[in-house]
Amino acid sequence: MNDVITLLIGLVLGVIVTYWLYTYLKRRQNRQLTQKQSVVLLEKIRRVCKLVTVEGDFAEIYHYENTRERFLSLVSSRKKALIIINAKVHVGFDLRKVKMRADNQKKRIVLTDFPQPQVLSIEPDLKYYDVKNGLFNRFASTDLTELNKEAKQHILDKIPESGLMETARKEVLEAVLLIETIVQTIGWKLDYSALEIKEVDKELIEDGEEDRE
Repeated sequence: MNDVITLLIGLVLGVIVTYWLYTYLKRRQNRQLTQKQSVVLLEKIRRVCKLVTVEGDFAEIYHYENTRERFLSLVSSRKKALIIINAKVHVGFDLRKVKMRADNQKKRIVLTDFPQPQVLSIEPDLKYYDVKNGLFNRFASTDLTELNKEAKQHILDKIPESGLMETARKEVLEAVLLIETIVQTIGWKLDYSALEIKEVDKELIEDGEEDRE
């Protein structure tokens, strides 16, 4: 009789230990999987890198002039050109600068800070008119490289007054929705409550969520 009772107690203890061990391993596996998901998700968002939200076209006339003095400054030689600059400018966000953290327990990504818009690229197309060389100062191949740099800087100086940056700032919503879509691919949620997004923008985000449901 005692042997039977001992056997039953052993079986019960064995079942309890087996269940506890199974539960422990399962929780540990789920925790590791969640942590792995969050790391992969954060890297996936960063790999998107740059998001272009605004594109602008510029057409500018640039006067280039260079004077070189020779013979102890007794003789000066001037070269000049009229340059038409047609440039395409892309303004947007570098998502590598997004500050975010993963809440593994609630399976959510928390956005704590979003970068300001910046110029992502300038693609200038230069056409030369009224090119005049000086007697001792002529255009060389190296001048083209320098002119290209100056043309980019000329366009860059024009961007603040063009309104492109202000337009891009209004496109934060688009960037947030893109990140939200990426987050939802693995069943997580995006928490952007720490960001200073206008109430009208929040309503648009909520409407977008309802449409996707």
